[in-house]
Amino acid sequence: MAETTYHIPALLAETLNLLDIKPHGTYIDATFGGGGHSRAIIAQLGSDGHLFSFDRDSDAARNSIDDPRFTFVLSNFRFIENFMRFHKADAADGILADLGVSFHHFDSPERGFSFRADAPLDMRMNRLAPRTAADIIAESDEQTLKDIFRRYADLRQPGNVAKAIVKAKGMAPVDTTFRLVEAVRPAIDPRQEKKELAQIFQALRIETNDEMADLRLFLQAAQRVLRPGGRLAVLTYHSIEDRMVKNFMKTGNIEGKEEKDFFGNSNTPWKLITRRPVEPSEEEIERNPRARSAKLRVAELK
Repeated sequence: MAETTYHIPALLAETLNLLDIKPHGTYIDATFGGGGHSRAIIAQLGSDGHLFSFDRDSDAARNSIDDPRFTFVLSNFRFIENFMRFHKADAADGILADLGVSFHHFDSPERGFSFRADAPLDMRMNRLAPRTAADIIAESDEQTLKDIFRRYADLRQPGNVAKAIVKAKGMAPVDTTFRLVEAVRPAIDPRQEKKELAQIFQALRIETNDEMADLRLFLQAAQRVLRPGGRLAVLTYHSIEDRMVKNFMKTGNIEGKEEKDFFGNSNTPWKLITRRPVEPSEEEIERNPRARSAKLRVAELK
């Protein structure tokens, strides 16, 4: 499977530049996907540099790189600390995470990530995970669904969407992508149908894969795994995860609570490399429209 059909990395040149890759360093690509970022990092490593790449989706393993400087780890990126210890890698000089969903997932109808094709409502990144999006809908009451859409989708009326789903599943299971589209259609603005469907599917995907908990645990692990002077680069694609990354890089915690010493100086363990997020150019967006919402933030561990 060619990496270009699996995923096109956003802000690739900017990410590599800001990671400040050292030829002899140890690096982590926490979201391997099609391997585009990983191949670009390896190209800058010397003979004694090494890259560890993580992905929880077994499909990504097909893109593994045959290089002695490369180790692929089939695991959720929240566990990077455990596996680095297992591989006897003391610390990393840089860590990259691209939080975007791979093209592969949207373009594989059977995975259930897209509303453009009829398929089982799956949405699991790890196909061995116990709960699908259909399971979440089946098990959730109206208030639970409303909370999911309020947290993870910028919908004007999340309660109406939840109510429509509950009404629909009272007549038949909402267990396919098209069945979900039919269920929510009465509750969304027909002029904004594609946008609101994308938000609904996004919210269910985040809940199905516990993405916000994964991100929190990953960021905390990254801080422990990086050596002083090492850099963390994170590409985000929606406001919830971007806010978490921004807060963490500014203060060292997800909540963004700044701790100060006796003299009023910030105790943050991070030095910001990007004061504002780096965003794709119009030229890149034209080549790769899916990069439009990408934001790159980079910080260095003090």
